[in-house]
Amino acid sequence: MTKTYELKTTRRSELIDIKKNVQDAVKDSGINSGICYIYVLHTTAGVTINEGADPDVAEDIERTLGKLIPHSNNYTHMEGNSDSHIKTSLMGPSQAIIIEDGRLILGTWQSIFFCEFDGPRNRKFLVKIIKG
Repeated sequence: MTKTYELKTTRRSELIDIKKNVQDAVKDSGINSGICYIYVLHTTAGVTINEGADPDVAEDIERTLGKLIPHSNNYTHMEGNSDSHIKTSLMGPSQAIIIEDGRLILGTWQSIFFCEFDGPRNRKFLVKIIKG
């Protein structure tokens, strides 16, 4: 089963918690044990797993990436979004999560974040559930 999700980002850089979307896809699949893949279909957006209980963590990640990889830095890519491509390469386009007893196996504080680095835009990500 593969499910496509669409979202509209509101800022140039933001981390959006998509854990509920992914959990719903697992539930809808009816699969009790397997693997859940999350895949982002863009070169300037990615996905990561990190703490979701405190929103300051996502803000700290955004701010630190902005300092490490600034928007303007004499890049040669002419579109003006080289920093977005670099940040996406660091985060990656996909994550894999184990499913047991019909639930995602995540740590107590872990959540799943769609990482926008070149917004605001309309974006898509896929959730693929494979029976194991």
